[in-house]
Amino acid sequence: MNRSIVPVTGLLTIGIMLVTSSDANAQWFRRERQPNADQSALSGDGMQAPRRMIDAPTAGTLERGSFDTELRAFSSGGVLGILQVGLTNHWQIGLAYGGTEMISSASPKWNPRMQFLTKVQLLSETMALPAVAVGFEEQGFGPWIDSLHRYESKSKGFYAVISKGYRSSGFTSSLHGGVNYSREDKHDNDIDFFVGADMRFNTNLGVVAEYDLGLNDDRPPRSLGRGRGYLNAGMRWTMLERLQMEASLKDLLTNRRSTKTVGRELRIIYVEKF
Repeated sequence: MNRSIVPVTGLLTIGIMLVTSSDANAQWFRRERQPNADQSALSGDGMQAPRRMIDAPTAGTLERGSFDTELRAFSSGGVLGILQVGLTNHWQIGLAYGGTEMISSASPKWNPRMQFLTKVQLLSETMALPAVAVGFEEQGFGPWIDSLHRYESKSKGFYAVISKGYRSSGFTSSLHGGVNYSREDKHDNDIDFFVGADMRFNTNLGVVAEYDLGLNDDRPPRSLGRGRGYLNAGMRWTMLERLQMEASLKDLLTNRRSTKTVGRELRIIYVEKF
């Protein structure tokens, strides 16, 4: 794919998302509340607005005094745990740590260090405008590749993201688009773009998809991608009021040169208040 065309395509996609998501009932990411309003009436259930698609962040943040714990199981017997806390309605921080060979008979291979995450929502969503957030994430996804000093899926690093949500009688959905600069791998450190969407039905089931253009991971030999970008999709199930499970298929375009099959991942999220 021509590298000069891909960034333009990403920007056009983000623009289209903004135009097509200006539904009059848009309110998924809004912080304005009526007196004594119940949060479940705003989010559709006990879960708060989505703060992540699959790997990519959204503009959603945790509410003040709440936290979420996320546990991922991925290839090579890997397990990753992420804990995030809402310090205000617009600012959250978190820590992440994990490793591979955790679910196996071999000795665990831990990631080199605990990683830091933070996100600040600059603008809350209105009927006409999306929510806007900026953040920083050191944590990538998949196994840590020691020889390349990076994760299989690079961390987002510094990023900015916009999200627009809307609801109908049968579902709640949101669209997302962002730009990021990862600090991993100085050999291929281009600015990257990502887009995605999620939809949650009143049956407690939902679907999510995201596409990362992979501009910072397409220069061999150190980079892993073929230039197709990374497409991920998943299905979510809200098991209990604040407990959610997600099964994801990773790299549907088989962009990663080191593999020829689609990756599989399981994610469990629990949200609670102090």
